This record gives sequence, structure tokens and C-alpha cells, in this order.
Amino acid sequence: PIHISGPNRQRDLCTFCTISLDQEEVFRTKVFDKSVSPFYGEDFYFEIPRPFQCLSFYVYAKSVFQRDLPVGKVSIRKDDLCKYSGKEHWFSLHPVDPNSEVQGKVHLEMRLNEVITENGSLGQHLVVRIIECKELPLISGQNCDPYATVSLVGPARSDQKKTKVKKKTSNPQFEETFFFEVTRSSSYSKKSHFQVEEEDIEKLEIKVDLWNNENLAQDVFLGETRVPVKILRNDHIHKAWYLLQPKGNGSKSKSDDLGSLRLKLTYIEDTVLPSACYTPLCNLLLKSPDVKPISASAAHILGDICRERYEAVLPMVRLLLHHNRFVPFVSAVAALELDNTQEANTIFRGNSLATRCIDDMMKIVGKNYLAVTLKPVIDEICDSNKACEIDPNKLKEGDNVEVNKENLQVYVQKVFSSITQSSSSCPPLMCDVFRSLRHLACKRFPGDPHVQYSAVSSFVFLRFFAVAVLSPHSFQLRSHHPDPEISRTLTLISKTIQTLGSWGSLSKKLSSFKETYMYDFFKSFQEDKCIEKVKKVFFNTLKDSCVCPDREVQKRAQGRKRLGKRNFKKRWLRVTNRELSYHKHKGKEALCTISVKNIQAVEKLDESAFNRKNMFQVVHSEKPLYVQAGNCVEASEWLEVLGQVTRCNEGRLATFHPSNYTSGSWQCCKSQSNSAPGCKPCTTTMLANLQLDIDCDRETERIFSFLSSNDTKLQNMEDACASMAVYQGPQREQEEYSKFTIQEPKETFQTLKQLRNIMEELQRQHNIRNDTAAQYGSL
Repeated sequence: PIHISGPNRQRDLCTFCTISLDQEEVFRTKVFDKSVSPFYGEDFYFEIPRPFQCLSFYVYAKSVFQRDLPVGKVSIRKDDLCKYSGKEHWFSLHPVDPNSEVQGKVHLEMRLNEVITENGSLGQHLVVRIIECKELPLISGQNCDPYATVSLVGPARSDQKKTKVKKKTSNPQFEETFFFEVTRSSSYSKKSHFQVEEEDIEKLEIKVDLWNNENLAQDVFLGETRVPVKILRNDHIHKAWYLLQPKGNGSKSKSDDLGSLRLKLTYIEDTVLPSACYTPLCNLLLKSPDVKPISASAAHILGDICRERYEAVLPMVRLLLHHNRFVPFVSAVAALELDNTQEANTIFRGNSLATRCIDDMMKIVGKNYLAVTLKPVIDEICDSNKACEIDPNKLKEGDNVEVNKENLQVYVQKVFSSITQSSSSCPPLMCDVFRSLRHLACKRFPGDPHVQYSAVSSFVFLRFFAVAVLSPHSFQLRSHHPDPEISRTLTLISKTIQTLGSWGSLSKKLSSFKETYMYDFFKSFQEDKCIEKVKKVFFNTLKDSCVCPDREVQKRAQGRKRLGKRNFKKRWLRVTNRELSYHKHKGKEALCTISVKNIQAVEKLDESAFNRKNMFQVVHSEKPLYVQAGNCVEASEWLEVLGQVTRCNEGRLATFHPSNYTSGSWQCCKSQSNSAPGCKPCTTTMLANLQLDIDCDRETERIFSFLSSNDTKLQNMEDACASMAVYQGPQREQEEYSKFTIQEPKETFQTLKQLRNIMEELQRQHNIRNDTAAQYGSL
């Protein structure tokens, strides 16, 4: 949410927010209609694909006839993100001043040279070499035309010199040297060599300003840095990198209160060591499915000590998935949970390690399955927006409850039908897990004929489809949170799906439903034999083979362009499981279609190819397709999506050209043959039905971080094991010991010892690398 005040306090503004890495916009919210206290309620999760200095949030007032007007901004430096991670904060909005919108860094070299002047006296020249700049901002979405001014500034002087303009680049190489004469205020004396007087050198500084050349318009300020000349008293030559700063070193004038923005940030940054460092921890975790009992395994211990940290299970799940060890592990922990389940109707209803693991697995493996099954009907519900409110206390004036109930029933029928017809699309790994759950449930409750269905429906309906219907934005089924009216409709649909999908309802009397509308729905569904159909179609025919239907990924971002012979044009890019196409506008006929099976590589394109950022190429049987994404995050997402749908293609290339073919040769390797093999290895692929790229080193480092932050709990668990192993009488556990699952104290103790030894070695490796901290002034 945001509270707008100051000059805009009395105005009802239509506002939206954008998220930027430095000056590059990567996301924006939907427009919130007229309000000085809008609630956006949107979540954005993204990998950060490049270095950055600030994460910034801008609030804009939407304008129909002119450019959107900035209301204010919140800018958080990278080093400060950890202070706010995991908590909600109100941040004051600050003015958006063009002279403060800076990013990038400049590489300078300075030295003092002793010279003999024309009259024979000794003097000194200050030599300033501006070498290069990095990561300058985009201007109107394109690389800028930068140049630099270099000035020697003092109380009574300001000598300025200017570099050449570098065209279309965010990383200009200047390599220009400038000379400034430094003189004494009094006449030369032979008593000593010439030195700059103390008071003079204290007041002199070199000021470097970066500008974007606008030709006919006023040049745009890109940032400045100031270096005092006195720094040369200790070093004859000073060479360093400097971050560009706002004009006037960021001095802020007092301004009116513009309002505030409430944000919840979660920022994670890990230092990933070489692969060999993680081998012991990775192997110990992968051995977990074979450990008897499973509670003594490293993976189970991680889940046990991180019960409050739901996200701690995710890296372990990804690691087990990558090495095909997930099914045996989750089967073992599910069997342990069933041993402690007393009633069949409460099966897999708690927040246990087994349910957390399966939840995460379904989100990873079932992402595309959800899109195929639910996205079309969710889109229809959101776009048609028929009234479905059935609570008399919430009805709008003029609404008819019977008509609304009928609308709701039609929507529920469509969602339920989409689910029942999707069994053949269920990913093989989900099928394997569900099959194991059914087998375990039947073994635990042999006298209950419905338990094998409720074991699966607890996940398929209650934890997968119903949750995705309730929050389609969280599962990437919609680009924004729905408005309150549609959100209420989705809540009613989700609640109905949960009830109809709960196989314990089979034994219910119709009169036992609290909601009268649920009574009517269930009666109708019983008459249509929908539940029997679901049992027969969905749960009895979970297949091993995966039928991969079409799936659509759409991007609306401005700036997506496709290369023509001489120019770039905006196009709407669309990808399904079968084809990649681009269109002049959304919904229009395709201008070009490329069969997915003919795509040979999807790779990044060097910025130097067209002097444009965020470009990638699709190599197929004809000429490569060159595409520029709207920003770095979108480019990364397109590479991931296209990489997934083409990963199993037979004709994939082993090498590619990271640049383009022009003027009779490839710009990367200078080979003159247009059909020459690539000069760089293609991104490696994993041929598996999961179609996931998982960085095991990164996931293992995350696990190490969680274990390290819970070192006290590990020690408590170790103490509990030692106490239980020594004291063989009735267990009198301390309260904190009862939080751990310890079946075999000696086996668990051995695993904990192994974990502790591995963690100590990993911490030692981190300490070695942390000792060589970057010096100020290095790149």
C-alpha cells in the first residue's frame, strides 16, 4: 500500500509502481484507480541477473494525454537490503530529480608530473586519464551516447576538458588523458624543489561528469565523481574505480512530504564456493532415502530443525529432484507421518515435512501442468467477471442470488471439468509420488476403502488446484492480483473445489454442509456422478507417460523487437510447446512461425552485436531470430522458457556464435563462412522429464546457510541424542528436545557429527575467501 500526501494530497490519482535495478525497470504493477491510499498487493519474485547498486521503487501518476508523472521514489542501496529482508516497512517517498538518477562507475588514473616551464622554472602538471566506464543507464530503453567532462576545481579556478562522444554503449572505453597546470601562488624559490602549497592542494579536486549527448536537445546528466588532489601526497600514481554520484554529491534539499510506500522485501545473497567444496554435504543429503530410520538422515534433520522456516525445504527438494532421489525420500517421510496418524480422515492435513516437500515438488514440477489445466478457465472467469456473490449480507443492490448461484455453479463445473480431463497431462514424477501415497495409505488403513483417494486428493485438490484458483498470480496464471470482486469469486470457487475434492465428503450426509449453496452443488454433482468420474479417470489412471500439450507464455513488456534486414521493430512474441511465433499485435495473425522441434539453440547475444542490451538469439534451420527483451529479467525468463521447450530437441547444436554475421564474417570469431560452426559451447542441457535447470552447488550453499543459522538447534538435538542414548529408562526429555524426531539416538547422533564436521570445513572455506575482501577502488 501507499499513502500519498504533500502537493498531491487533495488529488485522486490513478497510480502504479515500477521496480527498477538502478535505472532499468524490470516490473510494474497494475494501475490503481483514483485514490491517495492505493493498495497494490502484488508479489514479484525474480533472480537478479547482473550487478546493481540500488533497488528502486517509483510511484507514477497515470496520464492519458501526456507522459506519466513521477510522484516519488524509494531507493534502497544493495548493501542495505539485508536490513529490511523478511519484514514490512513504511518507506518515505523522495522526489524524482533527474540529477539524482545515476548509476555506473568510472575508472580514473591520476598522477603529478614535474615539468620545466617556458621561463625555466620548475612546475607540476596534474595528469588525469579517464580510462572507461561501466554500467551506465539506458536512455529511453537504448544504450546512451556518453561523453565525460574532466575539471580541475579550486577556490579561484575551474579548468574543464571534454572527451569524445562514444556512440551507443553503456560501457564506453575513453582512454583519454588530460593535463592541468598546477602553479604556486608566490614566485619560485631555489631553496627547495617545487611543491604545491599545502593550502592549495587541500582545496583542489578533480571533478568528472558523465553526460549523454542529445545532439539537438539538452544533454542528460548521468552522474559525477569528485576526487581530491591531496590523495596524491601518498601515492605518486593513483588508479581506482569510483561509483558515479548524484549532482552535488547527493545533497538533498528539504522538500514537502510526498507520502510513503509499504514494502515487504526478501533478499537472499549467497557466496557459492567451487563444486568440490560441496561434495561431502551433497553426498550426505543424497544418502538420506537409504538411512534407517529416515528420521536419522541429514535431509530429515534439516526439515526438523527448520520447521518454522518453510522455505528451508525448497533447496533440499530441488537437490533431490535433480539426482532422482525425491520419490524414495518422500515415500519414507510419508510412511513415518502415517505411523503417527490415528484417523484416516486427517491424512496429510498438517504442515509436516512430507506435505511441505510434496507442496514444493508440485510447484516446481507442476507449473506447466497448472498453466495447461487452469489458465484458460481462470482467464475466462477474470475476463467475463460475472457476479457470483451468494452471501445475502454481501450482495450488491440489484443482484439476484439465484442468478449468482447459477453463475458460480457454471464456473465450478468448468474448473472441475478441466481438472478431471487433465489426468493424462499430469507430470510423471507427480504420478509416481501419488501412487506411492495411495499404496502407503492402503497399508496403514486397510479397512477404509476411500483412504487411497483422500491421500491423493489432500494434495491434488486442497494443496494444488484449490490454492492455484485462490491465488492465480502466485502461480503465474495471471499477471496481477485480481480485483476484489473477482477475488471473491475465485475464493468461492476454491472453497467449493476443496469440499468437492475432499473424499471424506462421500460419507457425509447432504444436510451436514454448513453452507446451503454447497448442499445444492454437492447434490448436483452427485446426480452427475462427477465424483465417481474423478475417481475413475484421475486417480485410477495416473499414467507413467507424459502427454505434453500446448502451453502459452506471453510477454507484454515494451521494447521486445525482432531483427529485420536493417532495423528493429516491435513484435508480440508467443511460445507454445509446438511453435514460436511473432505478431504485429496481440491476437493478430502470426507474421512468422518457427516449429519448436526445429529450434537448434537458444542463447544470449553479445551486446556488441547490435549495441543493444538484453538480446538473445533463436537458432533454427533458417536464419537466426534476434530478439531484444524489455529488460534483463525478461531476457533471462525468455531464455529459461525457450530452453525448457527445446531441451529435448534432437538437432540441438553443441556450439553457437555469440555475435552476428555481418560484412562477410562472424564478428565473434572472424570466420568468413556463414555456415561455420559456432565458436562457443552451447548452454548445457539436462534431458529429463522434469526439464529443470538446477544449480546443485547453489542449492547446497542455501542448505549450508540454513544449517549454520540453526547451529544452536543442531547442538540441542545432539545433546538430546546423547542424553537418550545414555539414559535408558522412561524418557524425561527437556521441552526443547520434544520438538525433534529422534527414533534411533545413536544413528541420529552419528549423522549430526558428520554434519557438524562438514559445516566446519565449509565455514573454513568461506573464511579463506572472505579474507581477500575487495579493496576500495577495485572493479
